[in-house]
Amino acid sequence: MNLCLRNPVTCADRSSSLFSALKTSNYKLGTSKFGFLKHHKKNHVVTVRSVSSTAVVEERTKRESGGGESKVYDAIVIGSGIGGLVAATQLAVKEAKVLVLEKYLIPGGSSGYYERDGYTFDVGSSVMFGFSDKGNLNLITQALKAVGREMEVIPDPTTVHFHLPSHLSVQVHREYDEFVNELISKFPHEKEGILGFYGVCWKIFNSLNSLELKSLEEPIYLFGQFFQKPLECLTLAYYLPQNAGDIARKYIKDPQLLSFIDAECFIVSTVNALQTPMINASMVLCDRHYGGINYPVGGVGGIAKSLAEGLVDQGSEILYKANVKSIILDDGKAVGVRLADGREFFAKTIISNATRWDTFGKLLKGEKLPKEEENFQKVYVKAPSFLSIHMGVKAEVLPPDTDCHHFVLEDDWKNLEEPYGSIFLSIPTILDPSLAPDGRHILHIFTTSSIEDWEGLTPKEYEAKKEEVAAGIIQRLEKKLFPGLSSSITFKEVGTPRTHRRYLARDKGTYGPMPRGTPKGLLGMPFNTTAIDGLYCVGDSCFPGQGVIAVAFSGVMCAHRVAADIGLERKSKVLDAGLLGLLGWLRTLA
Repeated sequence: MNLCLRNPVTCADRSSSLFSALKTSNYKLGTSKFGFLKHHKKNHVVTVRSVSSTAVVEERTKRESGGGESKVYDAIVIGSGIGGLVAATQLAVKEAKVLVLEKYLIPGGSSGYYERDGYTFDVGSSVMFGFSDKGNLNLITQALKAVGREMEVIPDPTTVHFHLPSHLSVQVHREYDEFVNELISKFPHEKEGILGFYGVCWKIFNSLNSLELKSLEEPIYLFGQFFQKPLECLTLAYYLPQNAGDIARKYIKDPQLLSFIDAECFIVSTVNALQTPMINASMVLCDRHYGGINYPVGGVGGIAKSLAEGLVDQGSEILYKANVKSIILDDGKAVGVRLADGREFFAKTIISNATRWDTFGKLLKGEKLPKEEENFQKVYVKAPSFLSIHMGVKAEVLPPDTDCHHFVLEDDWKNLEEPYGSIFLSIPTILDPSLAPDGRHILHIFTTSSIEDWEGLTPKEYEAKKEEVAAGIIQRLEKKLFPGLSSSITFKEVGTPRTHRRYLARDKGTYGPMPRGTPKGLLGMPFNTTAIDGLYCVGDSCFPGQGVIAVAFSGVMCAHRVAADIGLERKSKVLDAGLLGLLGWLRTLA
C-alpha cells in the first residue's frame, strides 16, 4: 500500500492543526444534511439465545429508543476512510440502511483535510489514482457517480519525479511512451528488458481493467466473470502468487535499473520489488498512464465529503464524534457496537474500517484471536508509520517548471527502506493554487519512521526531536531541490507515528501490513469476511492492500459480499461454503 498513497497525517500531538480543524469544522451537530444523529439513551443489553440475531438486534434497538419503533440497520461501518465510505455508499445505493460511525467531525480519516492560516492541507496523499473517466479501475469516480456526485479534477502531467543515487533523474510522465522512452534513454542496453517488464504490467492491468469488479468471495459473480472472460481471469490467477521483483529479474539484469524498479515498488508498498505483489504493482504502474493522476479541485478532502453527502442523500446516516470502543457479540455473531460514551447501536452486519490489528486486538479485546487472524499475523507485520511535515513556503523558492510530486533518495540505494532514508514530497498547489494564499505554495513531506523512535520521551524532548528531525529532512530537500527552502517557510507543522496513532486510531501509526519475508504475491492477504459471523473488514489490511485505489476496491468488494449476505444480491450457500473454504486454504499456502 503505497508510500505516496498511504495517506500519512501530519498533525501535532497536543495542539495539531487537524485537531483544531475538527473543533472549528463547518460540520454542525444536528445538521441533517450530513446525517448527524441525535443522542440516544444508553440501551440495556438483552441476551437472547433462542431467537435469531436479527431479533436480538430489533429487541435491543427498541430498548435503545425507549421501547418505541425499532430501527435496525443493515450495516454499521466503523470509520469513514475511503474504504469504509465506498462500502457504505455502495450498500446504500442498493437500498441498504447504513450507519457510518466516525470518531471525528469530518469524514475521510487519512484522506481528510484541515485548514490553517489560509492553507488547505490534505491530511495524507495528494496522488489520486482511480479518478479518471474510463475503464473499470476508476473506482473513486464510480463511487462518487453511484451517489450522484462528481468532482472537477486537474490532470497531473507527471506522476512523480525520481531523484536517485548516481544522479539518476527520471520523470514518470502521464503518457506511457514518454515515460518509457525516458527510461530507455537512461538504460539503452536494457530496452528489451524495460519493454518486457512493463509489458507484463500492462497485461495484468488490462486483464483486471476488463472485469466488472465485485467480491472475489462471491461465487456467482466469480464464476460469471470466468465464463465471460476466461483468459483474463486465468492471467490474474497466474500472477496472483507472484511478486514484481521476480518478474523484473526475468527481463532486466542491470543492478541500477533493478534498484529503480525497487523505488517504483517502494512507492506502492513501502517494501522493495521482491516483496511487492505483481498485481498491486501493475495496478499503480499502469493506471498512472491509463487514467492518469488527477487532483480534485479544492483538495483531496472533498472526496470523503462528497461521499458522505451522497450517503445521506441515499437515506443512510453518518454520525460524527462517535468513538467506537468495542464490537458487541451475541452467540459469536457481531450484532452491534459500543461507543466510548456508552451508547450502543445494532445492525445485521458490522464492517470495520480499522486495521485488522485494531479490529481484533482492541475492538474485540478479550475475545480469542481467530485462527485465520493468527495466520495473517504470522505472514504480515505492521508496516512502519511516517514522519510528516506540512509546510507553507514563499512561491519564489520553487522553480517555475517544478513537478507536483518528488521522490528523493540521494546517496545510497541501501537506504531506500531505512527510516528517514527516502523522502516523498507533494506540492499540490502546483496543480491547484487556490489551496494556499497568494504567493505561497504547500509542501507536504513524508518519510518512513517507526513509533519506537518516539516513545519514552518527555513532552519537551518530544517537541525538540520533532524539530530536529524535520530540520534535517528540510535541509536535505534544500540541498537537493530547492536552495533557500528553510528561509522561505511561512508555516510548518510536524507529525510523528504517535500523531497517526492518536488521531487515526491506527496501532503504532501503521498504514497496513508488510510481509515478514518474501510473500507469495497476494495469496496471504485476507478478504473482507472474517471468522466472526456478521463481521467484515475493509481497508488497507484487506485484499488487495494499501493505496487509494486498493482500499476503494476493498470497499466495492465488501459491499457486494455484505449485500449478498443480507439478501440484496444473489447468493448460493453451497457455493459460498465451497469458495470460502478454498480461499481459506489458499491463504495457508502463503
